[in-house]
Amino acid sequence: MQQRVLKTLEFNKIREQLLEHVSSPLGREKAEKLLPSTNYDEVVTLQEETDEAVKVLRLKGNVPLAGIHDIRGHAKRASIGGMLSPLELVQTASTVHASRQMKRFITDVAEETEIPILETYAEGIIVLAEVEEKIRHAIDPGGEVLDSASDTLRSLRQQLRSREARVREKLESMIRSSNAQKMLSDAIITIRNDRFVIPVKQEYRGHYGGIIHDQSSSGQTLFIEPQSVVQLNNELQGIRVREQQEIERILIELSAMVGDNREELLAVVAILADLDFMFAKARYGSKIKGSKPAVNNKGIIRLFKARHPLIPADEVVANSITLGEDYTTIVITGPNTGGKTVTLKTVGLCTLMAQSGLPIPALDGSEVAVFDAVYADIGDEQSIEQSLSTFSSHMVNIVDILERVDFNSLVLFDELGAGTDPQEGAALAISILDEVYKRGARVIATTHYPELKAYGYNREGVINASVEFDVETLSPTYKLLIGVPGRSNAFEISKRLGLRESVIDTAKTYISADSNQVENMIASLEESRRQAEREAEEAHELLKSAEMLHKDLQKQMASYYERKEELYEKAKDKAARIVEKARDDAEEVIRDLRRLRLEKSAEVKEHELIDARKRLAEAAPEKAPVKKAGKAKPSRHEFQPGDEVMVTTFGQKGHLVDRTSDHEWQVQIGILKMKVNERDLEYIDTPKQKEKKSVAVVKGRDSHVGLELDLRGERYEDALMRTEKYIDDALLAGYPRVSIIHGKGTGALMRGVQEYLKNHRSVKKIRFGEAGEGGTGVTIVEFK
Repeated sequence: MQQRVLKTLEFNKIREQLLEHVSSPLGREKAEKLLPSTNYDEVVTLQEETDEAVKVLRLKGNVPLAGIHDIRGHAKRASIGGMLSPLELVQTASTVHASRQMKRFITDVAEETEIPILETYAEGIIVLAEVEEKIRHAIDPGGEVLDSASDTLRSLRQQLRSREARVREKLESMIRSSNAQKMLSDAIITIRNDRFVIPVKQEYRGHYGGIIHDQSSSGQTLFIEPQSVVQLNNELQGIRVREQQEIERILIELSAMVGDNREELLAVVAILADLDFMFAKARYGSKIKGSKPAVNNKGIIRLFKARHPLIPADEVVANSITLGEDYTTIVITGPNTGGKTVTLKTVGLCTLMAQSGLPIPALDGSEVAVFDAVYADIGDEQSIEQSLSTFSSHMVNIVDILERVDFNSLVLFDELGAGTDPQEGAALAISILDEVYKRGARVIATTHYPELKAYGYNREGVINASVEFDVETLSPTYKLLIGVPGRSNAFEISKRLGLRESVIDTAKTYISADSNQVENMIASLEESRRQAEREAEEAHELLKSAEMLHKDLQKQMASYYERKEELYEKAKDKAARIVEKARDDAEEVIRDLRRLRLEKSAEVKEHELIDARKRLAEAAPEKAPVKKAGKAKPSRHEFQPGDEVMVTTFGQKGHLVDRTSDHEWQVQIGILKMKVNERDLEYIDTPKQKEKKSVAVVKGRDSHVGLELDLRGERYEDALMRTEKYIDDALLAGYPRVSIIHGKGTGALMRGVQEYLKNHRSVKKIRFGEAGEGGTGVTIVEFK
C-alpha cells in the first residue's frame, strides 16, 4: 500500500485511535507499525485472531495485561554480562508474572469456549516462575534491594542501623545541652555528604571541632561533623561501601540469571506483544461498534450500514454499499458537501481496516475483498512550490494510478476530471473510467459532470449513484442512493429562496429538451425509490408485528397447556383426597360391623367385608406423572461408555463407565460408582474426546477429577502450575485426600511440590506414600 494513499484516507488517525487501547509498550510498538496486509490467508488469520479476542472480552470483560514491560533490551544486556538496575529486574519479574497470569487466564477461558488461536499462544508461553520468585525475594516493587536478598546484606544493614543509632544518640545529646540554643542555628540533626552533621553558628565553629561539610547561603550557619562522631561516621561509610558492594553482587547474580533465560524471555515478550495487540484491536472494535467482516479474494464488497470511523457517532450517517458483483464501477453525482467524498473514504478505510485485521464500522454480515492495492485521488492537492494547478496535480496522481492499476485493485476518484473545461473534463473522465474498467479494477468515482449521469446507463458493469438532497430544508441528507443519478436542484432551490417564477421559467427555456427529459427521468426515479423505501419499511414493520404476535401466541399456548395439566392434576388430587376420606369412613364402618358381629353375633360374612373394601380401593383414581408442555419424549439411544446421562431415580447427572449386563450399566456420579438399570437412565450428550495432558478440570461435583496427579516428566515450572490447578479442582470436588506422583529423581520436583503444599491454606497434612502407595516418589495430601 502506498503511504500517500494511507495518508489520504487518514489511516494514520485509525492507528492513533488504536494506540488508546494498548496496555504495554510492546502493544504500542505493534500498533504504530500497523499496515494493511495484501495476503488473503494472512488477512483471514488476522480477522480470526481479533474475533477470538472480541469473544474473550465479551465473556470476561477484561484481560490481565497489566505489568507488561519491554524487557528485550534488559535480557540482551544481561546475556552479555551487563548488570541490570533494580528497576529493570523488577520490570523483568513483572513481565514474567504477567505472562504466567495470561497463560492461566487463557487456559481457564478455553474450558468455557473454543479459542484455538489464543490456546496456541498460551502453549508457547514458557513459565519462568523461578526467575520471578528470586527477583521478588531480593527486590521490592519500588526497586529497593531487600534485606532478605542475602544473609550478608541483612547483617550489614543491621550494623548500619546500630551505628546510625549511636551517632544520632551522641548528636542528640549535643543539641539538647544547655549551650546548644546559643551555639546552634537550629536544634536538628541533618546529613551532608552522607555524614551526620549539626547546624552551628559561624561564631561558634571552633567549639565542636570536627569537619565542616557545608554552609548556608548567608554564611552564618556551618554544617559541622563534631570530632566526637567522626570515627562513628567513618565506620558508617565503611559499612555503606560494603553494603553497596553486596548489592552489586546480588544484582550481578540476578542479571546473570536473566541472561541465562534470554531466549525464553524474548519468546515470552513476543507472545505478550501479539496478545496485547490482539486485544487492543478488539477493544477498538468495541468502541466503534465494529464487526468482523467476511473476507474474499474475488473483489466483492458488501457493506451494510457502514459508517466513517472518524466521524462522531451522533453525526455520522450510515450507508450500505455493494460493489464487485453485478457492477464493478459506481459513479456518484450530487451537490458539494453532500457526502460523496465521505462515501469514498468510508469504503477505502473499511477495506484498509479489514486488511489490517481490525473490525469495521458496519453491521454483521458485511464483506470486503483483499486487494493488492488501494489507489485514491481525493482532495485538492494544488502545489504552489511545484507550480501545479488543481487539474495538473490530479492528473499526476491519475497517471501514476493508470500505470499501476490491475484487476485486483480498488480505485477511488474524487471529482474526476475537475479543474478544467467542463466538456474536455467530462470526456477525459469517461475515457479514464473506461481504461480502469478494462483493467478489471473496482472503481468508485464522484463527479459534477452531467455527461457522466448517462455513463452508467450506457456501460455494462457500471451503475449510477447519488447523495440525497432535501429541497425542503435546502440541505443534504448524506444518504447514498445506489442506482439513482444525482440531478440538479438549482431551479427548486432558487424557487425556495424566493426567485420569481418568471425568471425560473425563462431559465428553463434555455435548457435543451434532452436535458429536461433526463432531469424528469431522474426525478421520477427518486420518487419511485422513495415509494419503494416507504413500502419496504411498512412491510418490515408488518413482518416484525407478525413475528411478535406469533411469539406471543406460542407463549400463550404453552402457558395454556401447562395450566391445563396443572388443573387436571389438582382435580385428581382432590378426587383422591375425597376417596381417601371415604375409604377411612368405610374402614371405620367395617370395624364397627366386626365389633357388632363379635359382640352380638351379627350375621355379617368376612368375604363380604373384603369385597366391600376392594370396591372402595378400586374407586380411587391413579395419579399420572406430570408432563411438561413443550418437551417431547426422548428418542431411544444406544448407550456407549462415556455418555453423559441422567439417573432418574436419583435426579443426578453422571457418565457411563461400562456395561455390567444386558440391561445394567456402571455409572460414575461424582466420586461414586454404582450399578443402574438401563430403564432408569436418560441420555444427555456424548462429550467430545479431547486429548489432555492433565486431569479433567472440575466445574462442580457433577464433573470428575482423578484422585492422583502424575507429574513425572514435566518441567519444574509447568509441574507447579499443574499442581496448583489440581489442588483447586480436588477441593472443588470435595476430596478429603489425594496423591501427587512426582517420582524420586533429583528431588527438586518433590521439594518444590511439598513447599507449595505446606503453604496452601486448605492443606491439613502432607506425607510420603507408604510402601504400597509409592514410597517417597508420592506425596499424600490431606485437606482440612
